[in-house]
Amino acid sequence: MTLFNSRDTEYRSPVGAVAFGTNIHFRIILPRDLGCSGTVLLVKDDRYGDTIVNGMYWAGMIGDDHEVWECDLTSDHVGLYWYHFGLDTRYGRRFIMKGYGGEGYLALSDCEPRFQLTCYEKDFETPSWLPGGIMYQIFPDRFCFSGKAKKGIYADKKLHDDWDQIPDWRPNEFGMITNSDFFKGDLKGITMKLPYLKELGVTCIYLNPIFEAYSNHRYDTGDYEKIDPVLGTEKDFKELCREAKKLGMRIINDGVFSHTGSDSKYFNREHRYEGNGAYNSKESPYYTWYKFIEWPNIYNSWWGFDTLPEVEELSHSFNEYINGENGIIRKWIRCGNSGWRLDVADELPDEFIEYIREAVKAEDPDALLLGEVWEDASNKESYGSRRRFLYGKELDSVMNYPFRDAILGFLDCGDGRDMLEIVLCVLENYPRPVIRSLMNLLGTHDTERVITLLAGERQHGRGREWQAVTKLSPEQRAFGLRRMRLASGILYTLPGVPCIYYGDEAGVEGYKDPFNRRTFPWGNEDKELLEWYKELGRMRHDCTCLVDGDLINFGSTGRTMGYIRQDEKESLLCVFNAADYPITFRVPDAFIGGKTYMNTVLEGADLLLEANSCAFVKIDTPAKPIISEEPASEVDPDSEPSDILVSD
Repeated sequence: MTLFNSRDTEYRSPVGAVAFGTNIHFRIILPRDLGCSGTVLLVKDDRYGDTIVNGMYWAGMIGDDHEVWECDLTSDHVGLYWYHFGLDTRYGRRFIMKGYGGEGYLALSDCEPRFQLTCYEKDFETPSWLPGGIMYQIFPDRFCFSGKAKKGIYADKKLHDDWDQIPDWRPNEFGMITNSDFFKGDLKGITMKLPYLKELGVTCIYLNPIFEAYSNHRYDTGDYEKIDPVLGTEKDFKELCREAKKLGMRIINDGVFSHTGSDSKYFNREHRYEGNGAYNSKESPYYTWYKFIEWPNIYNSWWGFDTLPEVEELSHSFNEYINGENGIIRKWIRCGNSGWRLDVADELPDEFIEYIREAVKAEDPDALLLGEVWEDASNKESYGSRRRFLYGKELDSVMNYPFRDAILGFLDCGDGRDMLEIVLCVLENYPRPVIRSLMNLLGTHDTERVITLLAGERQHGRGREWQAVTKLSPEQRAFGLRRMRLASGILYTLPGVPCIYYGDEAGVEGYKDPFNRRTFPWGNEDKELLEWYKELGRMRHDCTCLVDGDLINFGSTGRTMGYIRQDEKESLLCVFNAADYPITFRVPDAFIGGKTYMNTVLEGADLLLEANSCAFVKIDTPAKPIISEEPASEVDPDSEPSDILVSD
């Protein structure tokens, strides 16, 4: 019998992160032969380091050989806690510590992993419009060129005339890579393609930076107040936001506030702007924004790039400029955007993120504040302290790289049960308002194209010369397309909101920057893959359980991953076969005759899955009373591939 399981309401109720003031009931089940004379729940406050000792009471027997101990806990304040159990036994002091799957195990020492408890603000709410939707990330220079001429473009920006050309990747005559070539993708081009995005089911468009800058990625901000002339005008941005909302889509902008460009009106090292930047004079209104070690040439810069001088975010002047009544945050919300994605959120002070949230919510309480965090954001440490991202005073949600790791790990020979464990850990640690708004992704502007990762030769540190010429062979591409369908099927059905990196749905290939930032192949899309994504969008909008439903592990083992998404109205069984051979998967009786999606083949109680494929079956009833949360039994490794049966 299990000692304790932090994910099972029999042992902890409620499970997962809790709102402040919530009473949590704990229950452990011990073998009678331990001779236990007393038990305690030990809770360590992560912020202050104190450990609270909570006595547990004896609550009776289960049969003749197991006994139950229980207690209740209400957290003292919002924050992170770590807990375990102490037992006084006939063999001496013992502890229940955290094991695989949230299960407790008996240990001699309390130095082993503890259970996590996240406690968040009781009034924490996240935007109502995002859950159940689909996001789409656009690198603005490479999505669509409207053909409209622009004014005010600086002469030192190289403009490509050939849309299908490979981006510049060789160093210039000075040995520098400047990322200063532009394909002229613009805001009007995005507006023109809104009907296309509507067909994909997109409800939120995330734009990489659009403000004036001198690189094509625009993370070297030149002027936060001005749209980059290559992209168009403020009027074009307002039009994009207005037309998107007519089609049920919102726009969020990339906020780059940990640094600016050296070639900016604020720093002005390259003397492009009139007036004095911080580099030009200590009397500059922007001088206090920067971290000079020896003015003007020695200063802190982002990851050592001297073209990206770091700002002092808590400088009163900078904070007011970004977050004040007439600051940058509010200006662009007033222009029509519905929120912000914060670049390198883990490099911004918690206090500064709180100021951003105050500005965002004051202007629009239903606007989104999303952060770039690559790890588990609930227990992330950076710059010597535990971060407070998810307690309700900072971010609404985060980019969900842990789910990406789970999906790609499963496809790359990982065990389905182990990969789902990554997902379940996040779901246990994150507040429910965060979970329903997670930005789930397979690829971004910072990663290789997912089809290349899934089917191509590994880079293994090889440079741009190799990356520029290495493409998928026809056989690799066919395999990659199958894997893309499988990966996207998982992406679209996990808790949170799937995000498509522009062109992934069209089959765009590419290794690292700049090859992962090629132009969208209008007219040359992979039609079958594109139609697959459209069908996924239709399925997603048809299933209420994908908005905020629970996830139950079912049938995850070996090269199979399975789970059920469910709410009070319906249940969706999702099964994924990452093996190179077909399998038969036995569904619970309740799913026999259910509604199928995405070419799923259901014969009676048997799901027939081809190699590298997925299947989806929906029923109009909650499945939890019908189905055990235990994963299916292991597949017999000696079975013939065509005879493999996964059952409850």
